[in-house]
Amino acid sequence: MTYTPPSSARPFTLHIPDQELSEWRQLLELSKLGPKTYENQQEKEDFGVTYKWLSAAKDHWLNTYSWRAQESHINSFPNYKMTIGEITVHFVALFSQRRDAIPILFMHGWPGSFIEFLPMLELLQKRYEGKESPYHIVVPSLPGYTLSSGGPLERDWTMKDSAEVMEKLMRNLGFDKYFVQGGDVGSMLCRLMAPSYESVVGVHLNMYSTQTEPQREKLSALETKALNRALEWRNIGMAYAQEHGTRPSTIGHVLSSNPLALLAWIGEKFLEWTDETPPLDTILTNVSLYYFTGSFPRSIYPYRSIFRGNRVEFPPLTKPTGYSFFPMELFPGIKHIIESETNLVSYSVHEHGGHFGALEKPEDLWADVEEFVGKVTQGQNKV
Repeated sequence: MTYTPPSSARPFTLHIPDQELSEWRQLLELSKLGPKTYENQQEKEDFGVTYKWLSAAKDHWLNTYSWRAQESHINSFPNYKMTIGEITVHFVALFSQRRDAIPILFMHGWPGSFIEFLPMLELLQKRYEGKESPYHIVVPSLPGYTLSSGGPLERDWTMKDSAEVMEKLMRNLGFDKYFVQGGDVGSMLCRLMAPSYESVVGVHLNMYSTQTEPQREKLSALETKALNRALEWRNIGMAYAQEHGTRPSTIGHVLSSNPLALLAWIGEKFLEWTDETPPLDTILTNVSLYYFTGSFPRSIYPYRSIFRGNRVEFPPLTKPTGYSFFPMELFPGIKHIIESETNLVSYSVHEHGGHFGALEKPEDLWADVEEFVGKVTQGQNKV
């Protein structure tokens, strides 16, 4: 027998109406950059996004960038939507017809989206062109993010709610056993899902947050450099997160009202959190998705579990765990810590790469995931 997705997975084609594009263009054209200041003239972006970059990015967005071309690129992949309880979940999927294909769920974070994984999906399409893949690859828009709807207005929405939706998505697709992979918010969902659902057989991460202090004498030179950078970022780079977590309504109104403001807020992260800056069109597509879907205010609920109320607790990872170490990650996974806190099966070190691992290093990340899945399915339980 071969696999076919259920009818509840409805094919979806992205199309932003012409009227909305026209209104976006008019608003962006009329939006003024702030005045030049000492701070926004600093080339190293020590104080945030520079006047020079924002001015050039605005001009490119208006006069060179083509949303319709990017929309067509997104639509070149199989897109679906599925209703799960109160949420309409969007996802891109490369399904294999093989009934024994291994399902893997890839989850993004903030301020990313499903497009982080499109370069990896392109690689897989080329690799398995004309033959059946041994994998089912599922890449959702997380609840509240871009093309997936948000939670109900009558109550708060939490990461545990999103974890439950992701589990139901995979089970509704007919997958009783599957792997999960994630960075940023996606990594947190992985760490919530694995202990909660028997269907999750293995966890692969490229970000690992922990309260455990590393033992400096055990660090490699690359780990030391990564850790020092991460500590510096935590001192001067986390104001945005405190705003998200403590005043989500205010920042939600501010950034939903103007595409230039949203570009500055999100663009800064793609400049500062990466090893090598992604193509400007990629940044603009991500920002455009947030703007056209009005999803920024819906996307920042994870921060409340960090800065307000009860802090989310991650149970120990007793299931097989894999990790990709990218040195420019904001929360780099230190090997001796992950070994002590998880059932570590594979740990891959890369000389380059940052917070958006799938976007920056799609070949490396996929190779790591494939190696990890292979080890787990073959019963190899040691690094």
